[in-house]
Amino acid sequence: MSKPPSTAARDVVRKVAPKLIEMTEEVVYGDVWERPGLSKRDRSLITVAALVAMYRGDQLKGHLERALVNGVTKDEIGEVITHMALYAGWPTAMTAGRIAAQVFEEAK
Repeated sequence: MSKPPSTAARDVVRKVAPKLIEMTEEVVYGDVWERPGLSKRDRSLITVAALVAMYRGDQLKGHLERALVNGVTKDEIGEVITHMALYAGWPTAMTAGRIAAQVFEEAK
């Protein structure tokens, strides 16, 4: 397993909780995301849906960026957000939509 590239968010948290970041890089991204049972694209769709449902905007931004890299389209992200409005609430989906719009704009 290769170590995933660091991110600005992880670098900030690493100063406070280095073991948390070590576990994030080794277990979450080094093991779970590399398991063969689901594609990274599917894992991204699942993760985005979960983060929308849990109203985790800080984490959602990075995972939307990762989803695009993993082959999830902007239209598919829009569908996930729309679908989650029915299960996680309208305000939650509206917030996710604003975050996605920002990510899409930055990705141009």
